Amino acid sequence: MFFDFALKDAIDILLVGIMLYYLYRLMRESRSLNVFVGIAIFIVIWLFISQVLEMKLMGTILDKLVSVGVIAIIIIFQEDIRKFLYNLGARQRIRSLTRFFMSKHSKDKDQEQLKRDIMPIVMACIQMSKGKVGALIVIERDTSLTDIVSTGETVNADINQRLIENIFFKNSPLHDGAMVISKHRIQAAGCILPVSHNLDIPKELGLRHRAALGMSQESDAIVVIVSEETGSISIAAGGTFRLRLSAEELESVLTEELS
Repeated sequence: MFFDFALKDAIDILLVGIMLYYLYRLMRESRSLNVFVGIAIFIVIWLFISQVLEMKLMGTILDKLVSVGVIAIIIIFQEDIRKFLYNLGARQRIRSLTRFFMSKHSKDKDQEQLKRDIMPIVMACIQMSKGKVGALIVIERDTSLTDIVSTGETVNADINQRLIENIFFKNSPLHDGAMVISKHRIQAAGCILPVSHNLDIPKELGLRHRAALGMSQESDAIVVIVSEETGSISIAAGGTFRLRLSAEELESVLTEELS
């Protein structure tokens, strides 16, 4: 039996191990680890009863439960499955390859445009931070944010420091929502973002931070947050926070993420 063990069997075991590891990580991050462990125990029991003990009646009942359970798992873990498929289809590597084959002239031109986009955002955030003016700025990358834009008021203006500050001014009717920046323009303001239900978010962080994290979990957008309570500047990207950033750090992170 051991002599029949071939290279493809080793690769098969390795791939299964990698798949189980990533499933474990996904469940741990979504706080569904206990459910994952429960499912794993159920599968082991099912295989033991049907394959080892060969109990036909019990095995048949468990077979039916497994066939129905696949649909139940899809329903229970629909958000996790969606996140997994999104990460699988993310175009970060394609973007990296595209940048690698771009000409130097094109790269320089893109960097100049990027700086023109970033600097008004950074300067506006600095001013709002000093005045403890709350702000939520979503910067689109690959994932389209058309559905988010439709929840707010259309602006369709150049990225301008004064305009950003005026939109988030405390007496402005749009200051409570999020601003969406896409294709080098401010597309909309007063937009509604999906709120994250992650229980690991520090309690001192408010609804703006929860909305920013939720947006970063459901898309590849970069979300800049200015806290109304403390004036601190943070970024949410890829489902994680970078908190209490200085002006230099904010510019550096935006440049790195949007390049």
